[in-house]
Amino acid sequence: MGDNGVLTIVSRNDGDKVVVEVTDTGVGISPENLPKIFEPFFTTKEIGRGTGLGLAVCYGILTEHGGTLDVQSTVGSGTTFTITLSAVKLSEEQTV
Repeated sequence: MGDNGVLTIVSRNDGDKVVVEVTDTGVGISPENLPKIFEPFFTTKEIGRGTGLGLAVCYGILTEHGGTLDVQSTVGSGTTFTITLSAVKLSEEQTV
């Protein structure tokens, strides 16, 4: 995203789901790379600047918990990752 970018995190309850959106004002992800970003070891960074495992691990964890991880990106404008998980309703005893 760079030093001058803005990161915004918004969460909301959407019925029986919890939705978290993480948006940045970075350079965006090119359309040809979007289908690959959740693949293990895929990276566009230079050597020594990452392993390409971060998004793959996040995707795997969310999928194993019945959730989703989606992405929307526009080159030059930024990227939004949307995490969706089932909400759990706690009883009054569990909230104390």
